[in-house]
Amino acid sequence: MDTHDIVLHIKNNDSPAVLASLIGVEGHSYRKAGAVMLFFEGGFMGSLSPGCLESDLQLRTAEIWASGQPEVVEYDMLSPDDFSWGEAVGCGGKIKVVLEPVKGELKCTLLTANERMAMGESLILLRKTTRLGGYSYSLESAAGSMNSVNNDSNAFCTLLLPKPRLVIFGGGHDAGPIAALATRVGYRIAIADWREGSLQNEFPGAERVICPPGEAAARLGISAGDFVLICSHQFQRDRHFLESVIPLNPQYIGIIGSSARINLLLEGLDAPSSLHAPVGIAIGGEGPEEIAVSIVAEMIQNRRAGSGKLPKGGDHFESSWYLSSSRAKQTNGSLQGFSEAHTGDFTRERRAQ
Repeated sequence: MDTHDIVLHIKNNDSPAVLASLIGVEGHSYRKAGAVMLFFEGGFMGSLSPGCLESDLQLRTAEIWASGQPEVVEYDMLSPDDFSWGEAVGCGGKIKVVLEPVKGELKCTLLTANERMAMGESLILLRKTTRLGGYSYSLESAAGSMNSVNNDSNAFCTLLLPKPRLVIFGGGHDAGPIAALATRVGYRIAIADWREGSLQNEFPGAERVICPPGEAAARLGISAGDFVLICSHQFQRDRHFLESVIPLNPQYIGIIGSSARINLLLEGLDAPSSLHAPVGIAIGGEGPEEIAVSIVAEMIQNRRAGSGKLPKGGDHFESSWYLSSSRAKQTNGSLQGFSEAHTGDFTRERRAQ
């Protein structure tokens, strides 16, 4: 679950909500430290385990909301005396979770984060313990260095990433399955076309721009973080749009079409390294849906490539940062006060590193 989805839910709903953040892991765990989920009336978003801990955490949320104070919960699956927790979480491990009521300063901070994420900014939500036993909250740009807080045993943070944007030039019928699948895997969608009728196709939640091809890139504010797909099937208009997009250096440019057509389309242009033409992973796809799978799979591959070796399926865990881990021994599912959670073995471990 993208952190952007959680922040958007908080923005659009006033009902009580509790944010759960995985802040410490020892041994094996289904999710890495930094993963978050949101509990609210009637359900939850995200996950911290394969489903075994969520029910226990949700039982605590009413009390957390009523008290207005965060709590730290630790689940110890390292002990061989409790096989049920260990089997449920994966391979057995110890995890520490902070439950925070989304109200007051935290909610205001997240609403501010939403405004900045809507502009494409990646952020770090930083918490520091206070003398009163709660947290102070601040936002920092994720482009900055985290070394300033890296040795602070009383702080942890959550990486807030905006959804990447897929800009589709050409709102024809083949664009629909691509937009639908890309939305499901975490992209925001923008559609540009010079034909008003083409944008009558169903593109739920998409940003829509009707203008000449040469103006579309500027109207949409295409930047280095965007993914761009050209699929209008009109040669001259594709060319005009491509000429305006290349200088903006988006992260990914894909073109639907045959190799022969693409060679003509690129004639006289310096093809950037971000260009994927013909677009899509070679899976032998046929029809709009299968072609959409090949294209979106290539976009995901491109999006993840910056993290190094690309894992497969279940080998991948959400990457994030936790600024201090703990070896403090606790009973399964026990609550800790903040001073206990962030001192003692916490500090000794960091000094030993």
